[in-house]
Amino acid sequence: MKYLELYFRRVFTVDLRALAVMRIWIAGIILTDLAIRATDLEAHYSNMGVLPLHVLHQYLWPPQFFSLHALSGMWQFEVILFIIAAGFAVCLLLGYKTRLATIASWLLLLSLQNRNTLITQGGDDLLRMLLFWAIFLPWGRYYSYDATQRKHPPLADTSYFSAATVAYILQVCLVYFCTALLKNSPEWRTEGTALYYALSLDQILMPGGRLIYPYPDLLHALTITTYYVELLLPFLLLIPFYNSFFRMVTVVVLVGFHIGISLTLFVGLFYLINIASVAGLLPRSVMDWLDRRLLASFRRPYTGHFKRIFQQIRRPPLISIQVRVSSTVPRHLLPQFQNGFVSVVLLYCIWWNLSGTNLNIPKLPDSSRWFGYLLRLDQHWGMFAPVVFKDDGWYVLEGHTASGKAIDLNHEGEAANYAKPASVVSLFKNDRWRKYSENYLFVRNAYMRPYYCNYLVRRWNEAHPQQPIKQLNVIYMKEPSLPDYQVATPTREVLCSCANLPEQL
Repeated sequence: MKYLELYFRRVFTVDLRALAVMRIWIAGIILTDLAIRATDLEAHYSNMGVLPLHVLHQYLWPPQFFSLHALSGMWQFEVILFIIAAGFAVCLLLGYKTRLATIASWLLLLSLQNRNTLITQGGDDLLRMLLFWAIFLPWGRYYSYDATQRKHPPLADTSYFSAATVAYILQVCLVYFCTALLKNSPEWRTEGTALYYALSLDQILMPGGRLIYPYPDLLHALTITTYYVELLLPFLLLIPFYNSFFRMVTVVVLVGFHIGISLTLFVGLFYLINIASVAGLLPRSVMDWLDRRLLASFRRPYTGHFKRIFQQIRRPPLISIQVRVSSTVPRHLLPQFQNGFVSVVLLYCIWWNLSGTNLNIPKLPDSSRWFGYLLRLDQHWGMFAPVVFKDDGWYVLEGHTASGKAIDLNHEGEAANYAKPASVVSLFKNDRWRKYSENYLFVRNAYMRPYYCNYLVRRWNEAHPQQPIKQLNVIYMKEPSLPDYQVATPTREVLCSCANLPEQL
């Protein structure tokens, strides 16, 4: 037992300053995410948009889901929640009431994601899990307003170990290890064609991807490399000797890996979230250098001013929030109670992850999944797994005016043109809409199609009263990805027509 504890401390100890860097980065991502989502408040979060509340409850929600954002179908109500979430994110960024800001940010993020699961992707799951584990981490000890209020000077030793640090590091490992296990098709493991097919998807192809796409040998090598990096790299974090060195190798490789993804594929905030997830792994030697060269020089001139601002904000106090723990749990036992809870949840998350793979282990019982759905601990890291999606194509929003003219709403009313656009990615306002359009294709999601069609007609006619449309066809020009650079002949598929809308939506 002594050696096991020694192993855990050597492997799962983190630097408090690295956690603070991760806190600041994640808070910035939350604010960025809110800003992007705020441009589609009506479309994605109101009853006037693509997912009214009654449809959400009928088709998408397990009974354990909850969402403050689903308390009203008005976009004005969503504005209030977005402002509150942004306020807590700013507090998290500055390290003001850090624990409360973390809990509130996690709760509001969970609520926001539950309101519309049709626009979420793997990065959202990771962001949610990082915030959950951070509730139990002291990531406000450094580079924060809370740190300026501490009565005692910061300790010389910035190392920290707890069950939450174990959970955080193993969560990072699970993301990459499990996605590798899920990539069990020949195109990943033997053929090495997965990246070729990924870059064949015009819906997500970025300029960097266009540059390397014509080189099959390079794509083969990158595919095999990607698979083994995801499969083996997490184990470097579990080596008890030269721990700082192996952590830096992991951080450098993963940062480069995700920057490469962002240059080749349109993935929204996915790459930023993954880079933020490894910021807390920075070893003490690196943080000492950063603290001396960058962070300390920034902190000194502004600490006093920063402190005075918050003193002014707090005077006079409008609301006093105090969280009291029941006296039935002695204060000296709270760390043990917290570590015990985190350990149980971590084991549950590991079991959930491995149950979704082909490993020969007992599966997590369905009767116990309610807990995961309630706290949104559910995870599935199936990025391009087991195979890469191949039904590529582009949308044509074919509107028909009273005069019989066919126009394309994607091109501001120009004559409908079914030819492939120069950049399919440019048809999407942001990655949320791209993810929505991907889900729109699946037959299992056919229920969502009329609501999108109706939303488009209403918005177009409100914005163009001089050229209203009487009918809309949502057309998908399907161009499946073929092997060996073959080009398929596009086929026209009408996914939805407003003429087929039910009378009451």
